[in-house]
Amino acid sequence: MPGVSAHGLSCEERRQLAVDLTRVLALYRSILDAYIIEFFTDSLWGTLPHSWQEALDGLKPPQLATLLLGMPREGEEIRYRSVWPLTLLALKSTACALAFTRTPGFHTPSEFLENPSQSSRLTAPFRKHVKPKKQHEIRRLGELVKKLSDLTGCTQVVDVGSGQGHLSRFMSLGLGLMVKSLEGNQRLVDRAQRLDQELLQALDKMEKRHPKMVQRGPQHRPHHVVQWVSPTTLCDELLLPLEIPGQSSARLLLTGLHACGDLSVALLRHFCCCPEVVALASVGCCYMKLSEAGSYPLSQWIAGLPGHELPYRLREGACHALEDYAERLQNQGPGLHTHCFRAALETVIRQVCPKLRRPGVQGIPRAHELRIEEYVQQGLERVGLDPQLPLDLAALQAHQAQENRVVAFFSLALLLAPLVETLILLDRMLYLQEQGFYAELLPIFSPKLSPRNLVLVATKTPLGQAFSTLETEDS
Repeated sequence: MPGVSAHGLSCEERRQLAVDLTRVLALYRSILDAYIIEFFTDSLWGTLPHSWQEALDGLKPPQLATLLLGMPREGEEIRYRSVWPLTLLALKSTACALAFTRTPGFHTPSEFLENPSQSSRLTAPFRKHVKPKKQHEIRRLGELVKKLSDLTGCTQVVDVGSGQGHLSRFMSLGLGLMVKSLEGNQRLVDRAQRLDQELLQALDKMEKRHPKMVQRGPQHRPHHVVQWVSPTTLCDELLLPLEIPGQSSARLLLTGLHACGDLSVALLRHFCCCPEVVALASVGCCYMKLSEAGSYPLSQWIAGLPGHELPYRLREGACHALEDYAERLQNQGPGLHTHCFRAALETVIRQVCPKLRRPGVQGIPRAHELRIEEYVQQGLERVGLDPQLPLDLAALQAHQAQENRVVAFFSLALLLAPLVETLILLDRMLYLQEQGFYAELLPIFSPKLSPRNLVLVATKTPLGQAFSTLETEDS
């Protein structure tokens, strides 16, 4: 999808974008606030303007992807079957125009052209135990961190929330960086250390077999530490430099690959408060896990705007994968009717137990192969209700007949969701700017592989034209 490039916006342009975003989100708050499982109980279709209902009613999933989400198949011509109301067209145009662009400098990652499961840009030892999505992410972010480290004169990288250490291993053993890895889960740290040893053995074997092909520089295995990082207090371990002979002081670069919820905010605070931290490269995720107070808004500018509030439902919606859903629409995936089935189940739950609202329903296996009444029976059992309750089959079938309406409403909400993510990330950029630092945002991953694909890059001195070297295409 087209959008606004975050790179190069002036302070005033960023502020104006925040104003526009809060106004638009307030205007369409009823769509964003809605839970799709309450489509029937809250008569969500009826909340849309009548002209919108006429335009969207009866559209098949591929038409929704092409006409509403603006994501046609390659070579497909966009043709409207009727004249859409200007208000709906304005919503579509505004959603595209105000969201940060998520399109990187490449269409399809060239590393997977030969084999969709193996990155051609990583040697076999670095691919082992790593899924294609993660291969793409650790390579792209690792290479950006290396360039940023060189530009800012960093001596050490701190990978916060490092998990099994895939990114840390690539940065240290693949790119020659000094890396400390912080992870709060002891089990994951133990696993990371085992994988470190396994990778070292594999690299030794490769070097012995192909001494001319394998040219290894200085080898620094990552230093793993079991450490939980608080979003509100500074972490001494994070700032404690590794002991390096001949090095008197450390210049740290903080990074986090999909730092979850408040963890991405913790990275920002450490960057701002600690003089030894000179650079940041953070990819956030799980916005719904942000604390209600203290993690958004961070900037004084957005905190002062009317309508800036982003409750849980809006932040949860911002975590959906728009490109992936558009592909499901184009392919008319069998799982699309799950939204309709779950909404129908909610009507039955409310009839039986009115006080039970939106209960969590554990995944129902092969739900797309079930009849709607079978799905409802299994759903009732999962929420602790009698699955043998008599069901109104005519009512359930009437709900099922509105499946395309359910999908259309959900698509409307997804169209707006990138605006929420844009406002959250813009808030972080403005916060850093208010602290006197320099921040940019750029799409780094393929959005089809990695939906949360925007990396926030911050430095304490301006990079100027050097920043463009971080935006290299995937060759």
